[in-house]
Amino acid sequence: MYDINKKTLKDMDFKGKKVLVRVDFNVPLKEGEVTDSTRIKAALPTIEYLIREEAKVLLISHLGRPGGEVNEDLRMDAVAKELANQLNKEVKKADDCIGKEVKKAANNLENGEVLLLENSRFYPGEKANDPEFSKKLASLADLYVNDAFGAAHRAHATTVGVTEYLPSAAGFLMQKELNALGEVMAAPESPFVAIMGGAKVSDKIDVIKNLINKVDILIVAGGIANTFLLAKGYEVGDSLVEADKVDLARELMAEAEEKGVNIVLPIDVVIADEFSNDAETQVVKVDQIPAGWQVLDCGGPESLEQYKEIIKNAKTVIWNGPLGVFEMEKFAHGTVELAKALGQSDAHSVIGGGDSAAAINLAGVADQMDHISTGGGASLMFFEGKELPGVVALDEIE
Repeated sequence: MYDINKKTLKDMDFKGKKVLVRVDFNVPLKEGEVTDSTRIKAALPTIEYLIREEAKVLLISHLGRPGGEVNEDLRMDAVAKELANQLNKEVKKADDCIGKEVKKAANNLENGEVLLLENSRFYPGEKANDPEFSKKLASLADLYVNDAFGAAHRAHATTVGVTEYLPSAAGFLMQKELNALGEVMAAPESPFVAIMGGAKVSDKIDVIKNLINKVDILIVAGGIANTFLLAKGYEVGDSLVEADKVDLARELMAEAEEKGVNIVLPIDVVIADEFSNDAETQVVKVDQIPAGWQVLDCGGPESLEQYKEIIKNAKTVIWNGPLGVFEMEKFAHGTVELAKALGQSDAHSVIGGGDSAAAINLAGVADQMDHISTGGGASLMFFEGKELPGVVALDEIE
């Protein structure tokens, strides 16, 4: 098992203690209802453990982007209702996350009861990691648990600030994520394949740089492939490119070649005459992209055959970012087919959250993956080889 060297739930005594738990309940809402409870379900093992251990459980999360002020549409009431449903137990809900009334509600909790605090991002002090805000939050509890891997790459008050004032530990989900991602990066079985998609090279530069030192094959697809194709001298029409990153793409390809890493680019692509699901489309080779057209799916038939063959022979695969604009049905084929191929593969598969996780769910192969991360940004930072602020801040095992 990957050694995170941080205290976990088993290292603490919770009986009768008020425990502030940072969860990631940033879930989609529609007409006051939670439309996808994946993140809530992911936190259940930690919450249920604390209930069994007779803790007084105070949960805190952000929801959406209220910009540091109260937004009635982003209150946590619908989340409390869905959590109660999942736990089959009453969940109390506070209308704030700090202040006298919240403190009173926390002090009135019985062992095993659960109180969900209001959206932490209603306060600008959350994102600013303001010490005063952190201190007020910490004053509600005796202990702190971070189970929000999806927010671990943020140095906010609820992920970092409160650890200055409370003994802290990692929750079960945090532990699971760090073990899964840590093992795949520390000791992957070869051939080790990474699939990097998504829109922008600038978002993936550090990941690619780090992976070039670890993988055997790097498949570059999605919008970022356009910049690499341009760097190889191909015309890419009106496709999304980062012109200022073309030289960098050349350097990365040269560095990969020097290290014996095979960077695989698409052979053929699905192009469109406009960025729309109603666009005219055609499949062309990458050296035949006409002016005025744009690449919206890097999964042409020949490209897919190439990717499938690589995945079939792989022992370890990590995937971050779709092959194209998979939100539009016309351009989802490559991403979905790649996901299915990964589902049929014997390789150890780790999916880096965000759009990649959504693509896996769309393809209906989630149960065939070894690990699907709950944090897109956090898993990306981990793949970059960087430390996560929300993890660094936790107490170490003595």
